[in-house]
Amino acid sequence: MQKSYVLLTAWLILINFSVQAQNYQTLLKGGHLIDAKNGINKVMDVAIKDGKIAAVAPNIDPKSAKQVIDISGKYIMPGLIDIHGHVFAGTDPDGQLENGFASLPADGFTFRVGVTTIVDCGDAGAETFQLFKKNVIDKSQTRVLAFLNISRKGMYGDEYSLEQQNNSFFDPVLAADVAKHYSEHIVGFKVAHYHKSDWVAVDRTVEAGKLAKLPIIVDFGGAIPRLSLEELFLRKMRPGDIFTHTYGQLIKTKETIVDLETKKLYPHVLEARKRGIIFDVGHGGGSFTFSQAIPATKQGFFPETISTDLHTGSMNSAMKDQLNVMSKFLALDMPLAEVIKASTWSAAKAIRREELGHLSLGAIADITVLNLREGKFGFYDVARYKKEGKNLLECEMTIKDGKVVYDLNALSFPLAD
Repeated sequence: MQKSYVLLTAWLILINFSVQAQNYQTLLKGGHLIDAKNGINKVMDVAIKDGKIAAVAPNIDPKSAKQVIDISGKYIMPGLIDIHGHVFAGTDPDGQLENGFASLPADGFTFRVGVTTIVDCGDAGAETFQLFKKNVIDKSQTRVLAFLNISRKGMYGDEYSLEQQNNSFFDPVLAADVAKHYSEHIVGFKVAHYHKSDWVAVDRTVEAGKLAKLPIIVDFGGAIPRLSLEELFLRKMRPGDIFTHTYGQLIKTKETIVDLETKKLYPHVLEARKRGIIFDVGHGGGSFTFSQAIPATKQGFFPETISTDLHTGSMNSAMKDQLNVMSKFLALDMPLAEVIKASTWSAAKAIRREELGHLSLGAIADITVLNLREGKFGFYDVARYKKEGKNLLECEMTIKDGKVVYDLNALSFPLAD
């Protein structure tokens, strides 16, 4: 009897010790960690507990975790952040990007490419943001943030619609008030597709930014005569404001950053970067050309942030998705660590959400695991010119708030009997 009691006690102690020893819920083991904020670019283990980063070290004991996932030979990084997407999907036949058919449901196009946070770029305005929050933000697993459109109706109708061309729709006070009320979700203001040769839309967007103490993102519309990028960069935008569609093509209504005759960056572009203007990709269906990107990147002008401009007109063409755009910049000789930084920590800083984009202890456990495939890959631009590359990024696993939400090869699952 005494012997049985001793054995039972020893067994209970052993079980209790084993449970206590499993400090972590999930351990990602053997991956090459790239974390720009913390200056890490080497093989490290990452442990998760209660949806947070609990440990980062070269060799964490696998016995300390309930679940161990071997990611040897893969790259691990903070969850990717796409700061320019269009996800106000809806059924309004006139809505286009605002509650219409040109926008896409976030969860269908994020986790499968490693994106854990997407910023809707101006679909909703002050009058429609509440509907966007109810229908999209509150219903999505993906973390959805937003740039609020300076037009109170948002990106409603086609780009020449009344709502996007009529100055009476641009109310900076109303926009700032809505941004303050929904500060958890709104990260700044968007001006886009304004086609008059004046600065009203930009000026009122900047005013909203000043009132709410938030950045603006500029999709420079297009007008005849053209408006000056030099004036936009050096006199209108503020340090910390974002210029998207950086590598867009030269058309009669828009200027470019590279002089196509000399193949040189315009001096005001370099000066703008020194001023603190943030240059974003915003690839989209019509806003990325190698005729701009190749000479710009050869001169060292890589983007601070890499984004997609995701919508129905870009997802099946040259853009495809976040990883394809990132891979495109690998083909342009942007170092892998910088490509990842532009899609994580730099993106988090640009939208002033510095709780994201890194894997510091205690940080939100948004994690992306990627394969870096080697071979011969082709990438084309919106003008339908191709550039070949040697690498292609592929999403192996996505973790949001500590939970696996996408697993390409079932690495997180036990083997079947």
